[in-house]
Amino acid sequence: MAKVTQYSAIHLYSEAGVDPERWNREPTEKEIADTASALESHNIHVIRVRDGEEALLKIKELIPRGSEVMNGSSTTLIEIGFEEYQQSGDSGWKDLHLLVSAENDANKRADIRRMTVTAEYFLSGVNAIARTGELVGCDKTGSRVGAWPIAAKNLILVAGVNKIVPTVSDALERVRNFAYPLENVRAQKAYGISSSIGKCVILANEAVPGRVTVILIDERLGY
Repeated sequence: MAKVTQYSAIHLYSEAGVDPERWNREPTEKEIADTASALESHNIHVIRVRDGEEALLKIKELIPRGSEVMNGSSTTLIEIGFEEYQQSGDSGWKDLHLLVSAENDANKRADIRRMTVTAEYFLSGVNAIARTGELVGCDKTGSRVGAWPIAAKNLILVAGVNKIVPTVSDALERVRNFAYPLENVRAQKAYGISSSIGKCVILANEAVPGRVTVILIDERLGY
């Protein structure tokens, strides 16, 4: 079972003014199966798991010790316990966050941050998944979605089934009317600044076999 945190969606609905009944619903079994099949047809591997605990176990299996690992900011990754595990030092991974935080010079830190999207393994949440097999991710600066198209050698995307919507148009609408308002409230509470939809990526097809894996979780997670 995933952990509910202070920034989980359920705590921010009222302030964000979003409609969870429309945008955070649990799809039917057929809708989930059709989505997984569509993703696989686009060369995007799908691993379906019961809950956040199983998702974290699967991540540990997928990433060998000694690998370079970076992740974008993700409420889903926090809720499944990934961030806590990564920061514990028990993984044996080369955590590229440590390179960023160790650099005091702002310009050099920005250079390192750009480099991290090329990590051997990059993990990210997803803002929406179209049942037609497209994945949509957006962020303010590109520090997360910059890894999606080609930069990361291995891209692991972690998402609850609540991210599934009928079409790409619905996926973009979900970003505007659900994910962004929640993230904006979170950013103001966590950092004292507003967020914005700065960079968006639609991953519609993957050319490199095995590069992209989606861990699809049978829970409502993230934004």
